[in-house]
Amino acid sequence: MMGVMNVEAFLRTVESGEAHYWSRSRKRLWRKGATSGFIQKVVELRIDDDQDAVWLRVEVQGGGASCHVGYRSCFYRALPLGPLTVAPMRLHFTQPRQLFDPREVYGDAPSPTRL
Repeated sequence: MMGVMNVEAFLRTVESGEAHYWSRSRKRLWRKGATSGFIQKVVELRIDDDQDAVWLRVEVQGGGASCHVGYRSCFYRALPLGPLTVAPMRLHFTQPRQLFDPREVYGDAPSPTRL
């Protein structure tokens, strides 16, 4: 997954060993897995050469999924490269199935959208 961290989220992640992020939509700090139980335990934390990006290697507790719509990864679709056409772009699913039903975990959860 790709997430946003502010200073507080970064410090809580380092101190607790569990991934914390800043939710831009909710405008608040959140600990990954607080609702779903799919907690991200940080195994390794790396900083890029400009020190403006963080890369986390995590173990996901409680089901092995990082994506809130049920897939193992949030990046479960690929867009083929090549000439663009007027017809709608077709995404290809790279993961065969969801690991869990998001409605069972979150209640009224969004379903994966298709282009």
